[in-house]
Amino acid sequence: MIEQMTKYSFILLSGDQASFLDQLQELGMVDITRSAQPIDEDSAAILTRTEEIAQAISKLNNFDLSKDPDKDKISGVCNLSTKDPVKETFTALNRLAELKTALAAAQNELEARKVWGEYDPQALKGLIELGYHVRFYSTGKKHFDPAWGEMTALQVISEDSDKVWFVTISNDHEYNFPISDMAFPSGTVQDSEKEIKTITDKIISCKGELQALKGCVEDMAREKEEKLHELDMYLANASCETASENYISIFEGFAPTSEDARLCATFDKMDLYYLKDAAKVEDDPPIELKGNWFTRAFHSLTDMYGRPVYNEFDPTPFMSIFFLLFFAMCMGDAGYGIVLIFIGLALKGVKSMASMAPLVTILGVGTTLVGIVMHTFFGVDLAQLAWIPDWLKAVMITEPIAGFDAQMVIALIVGIIHLCLAMIVKTVYATKNQGFLNSLGTWGWTTLIVGGVVLAGLAIFQLVPMEILKWIIIGLGAVSAIGIFLLNDIHRNPLINIGSGLWDTYNTATGLLGDVLSYLRLYALGLAGGMLGQAFNQIAIMTLGDAGFSWGFQLIPFVLICLVGHTLNLAMCCLGAFVHPLRLNFLEFFKNSGYEGKGRKYKPISK
Repeated sequence: MIEQMTKYSFILLSGDQASFLDQLQELGMVDITRSAQPIDEDSAAILTRTEEIAQAISKLNNFDLSKDPDKDKISGVCNLSTKDPVKETFTALNRLAELKTALAAAQNELEARKVWGEYDPQALKGLIELGYHVRFYSTGKKHFDPAWGEMTALQVISEDSDKVWFVTISNDHEYNFPISDMAFPSGTVQDSEKEIKTITDKIISCKGELQALKGCVEDMAREKEEKLHELDMYLANASCETASENYISIFEGFAPTSEDARLCATFDKMDLYYLKDAAKVEDDPPIELKGNWFTRAFHSLTDMYGRPVYNEFDPTPFMSIFFLLFFAMCMGDAGYGIVLIFIGLALKGVKSMASMAPLVTILGVGTTLVGIVMHTFFGVDLAQLAWIPDWLKAVMITEPIAGFDAQMVIALIVGIIHLCLAMIVKTVYATKNQGFLNSLGTWGWTTLIVGGVVLAGLAIFQLVPMEILKWIIIGLGAVSAIGIFLLNDIHRNPLINIGSGLWDTYNTATGLLGDVLSYLRLYALGLAGGMLGQAFNQIAIMTLGDAGFSWGFQLIPFVLICLVGHTLNLAMCCLGAFVHPLRLNFLEFFKNSGYEGKGRKYKPISK
């Protein structure tokens, strides 16, 4: 549910702004209306610094020397002391990237020089000064002609299976080979080795600096939090209005109505004047969602799409039930559900993932229960096992429904219920926000579709005589048609309403069919995961041979295949079971319920 908010307007002397905001920080309950983006150079500079710190922390956390070939040399290389570790981090990273590029170029140059072997550059220079011409050549082995040695002094320096490198010395400027000569080597092998050694030492030193900078991560994280706090306070302060020639400052804020008594008692002791009123939609109050332990676990999913505006509904209760059901149907394996329960319990001990632990645990419990109903446990059909008790088999759905696979039929039924619920919610909130007369078009569609589904259920189970049901259908269609085609907008010309109704009919008929068929993904993903798990089991059983299960060497590949196979299948199933149910809620449910999710999150200024 959406927490009711109270709007507060604070009037105080301009010189008391800092003290006032500090007191609100201590309270930690008031969301001061403030800009969501930097509004001037000062706030932009604070935000830029915060982003730089976050990038530096991320890069240092990812800087790992455990597999570095020079890790023994790096240890203790640098005893860094810096006033600005963020700046030093980026400087060291840029220098390291440049040194790695230079090292790669030097290594390439070394390989190019190795083919010419060892030589004395001074001797070569002396030959040139005496008037001799020294030329360097490289050609394919097939093109090399030993007869070239009769034209001038020629020495093969090195060769491999494809190429030949050779040098000629002559005082004849006219001799020529049918290949072009190469440029003189820019240096010797020894020069390249010295250069590589120098660059390598610089890289080790640079890595040492980065290793030392990792010790500053906690300080950098602390500075980041301080900068975020500073930005929040700056924007809150900048959002205030001034009056009476800047002598008076006016702040606007929101807080939960449930905290009004405690807040007013505090405000009465402060040196200010304040007004309060129930928040309205026009005020664009921040949204705080409240719920029980179950729905709170799904608030993060709602925030992925967007919080409701003040007059919308909280989709979390609906999403908590249907996302859990959809996820469990996509997984469809009780064994995987048990694994998820243990993963959720383990995440409680991981600080960065502790907030996700309740959600993972709940999804694991749901998957286990649905997996039992779908009679699958790590790809094994529970209904085929003789030792499973009859009371447990009684809850398993093993027979087709109306000649079709049970899971497929259930997926479509659940999808229809999901869409009908979305339409009912849309109608209720349209009536609440716009009034009954202004939402007759919505009532018409909901009556037609939801009523049609109910009547279809009554007909299938023969709960109402067909003669009576026929007249109910006629009445339902007539009432719905009036709302859809004539009264969809009571302030508009009826002829325009008819045209609008025809257009809505086309869009609804085509869109609704696609929406219903979208729920078949629940059946397809569950079937794919179950068949893949069964396939891994069959491959593992093949390794046991004709002897079957026994405590021998065949047990090792059996266990490995089962472990690796089901781990991969679990990972793939979790990915699909997260994305597709999220899509069904975000797209099908939100579209048919009219949910927009453009509200802003409640963020009180606090320490």
